[in-house]
Amino acid sequence: MSRIAVFFAEGYEEIEALTVVDICRRAGLEVQMVSVSGQQEVNGAHGIRVRMDNLFDEVDFDSLDMIVLPGGLQGTKNLEAHQGLMAQVDAFDRAGRYLAAICAAPSILGHRGILKNRKAGCYPGWEQHLEGARVSQDEATTDGHVITGRGMGCAISFSLAIVAKLLGQEQADKIAEAIVYRSR
Repeated sequence: MSRIAVFFAEGYEEIEALTVVDICRRAGLEVQMVSVSGQQEVNGAHGIRVRMDNLFDEVDFDSLDMIVLPGGLQGTKNLEAHQGLMAQVDAFDRAGRYLAAICAAPSILGHRGILKNRKAGCYPGWEQHLEGARVSQDEATTDGHVITGRGMGCAISFSLAIVAKLLGQEQADKIAEAIVYRSR
């Protein structure tokens, strides 16, 4: 079974984070919700407080197949400020292991040089943070071991791209049909 971890920082965008958790669990992926705040519960950008499965220090990164970074302006800033998480993002990139980020969070990958010569998308107006990327306007963009999404309204497409990468397009299509989702 593939395992992913979605990292939550204070100010995360609730729909972007929780849609990934929901859709990926429906698909049969093992998903951990991980706090980088040192607290078991993390507040989202719109006041939704969610209890995490693990704290950052409890994560076995060697057992993970993917790191997922949800957006939200403050959440993105808080994720990027976490040195331990950034060390793991860099290690995953060097090893060609999967990374996914949506909304403002692809800026983290851009700042770290991970998007150079890759196609990537982000929240409109944040394109300058996709340093070296070929900017995509697609809801979700997969380029090699990196998946990016544009924003909250693209959370289902982004989540299905994660499912497709880890379990195949057929499984992603089954989930899309089961949730009555049609891409544009």
